[in-house]
Amino acid sequence: MSPKLLSIFAFGLSVAALAVLVLTKSLLANEPVAIAVQVAAILFFLWARLTMGWRSFHATANPLESARLVTTGPYGLVRHPIYVALWAFAWAGVADHLSMLSAAMGILVAAGLLARMVLEEDFLLSRFPEYAAYAKRTKRIVPFVI
Repeated sequence: MSPKLLSIFAFGLSVAALAVLVLTKSLLANEPVAIAVQVAAILFFLWARLTMGWRSFHATANPLESARLVTTGPYGLVRHPIYVALWAFAWAGVADHLSMLSAAMGILVAAGLLARMVLEEDFLLSRFPEYAAYAKRTKRIVPFVI
């Protein structure tokens, strides 16, 4: 399967799993700690979108040709802050409404987003020679850890 098709599949997988969480009322948190995590995730997401620029949304893991490599703001903490924010938001809801189904959907969201991260990194390495150095100094998901 081509990277573009794989990226679309991974995106669809994450969206479908999020839709199941919405339909089963398992995405939006009710408990204060989980709500706080979701609010923090939204703020982190917005910070990343503003830093990256709104024009950068794409369904496949090959950013626009006019894109530039962003390494500041939340991108100085982790390489994929938008995906990290989506993970945190989804898993806060899953943890607050824990069931076999919600956990399975959380895993599918995570798997789809991880696939997109890897595909995007392959593209970024081919497009921006400086990405290798950035990837060495900036963790993919959790600052200073992963």
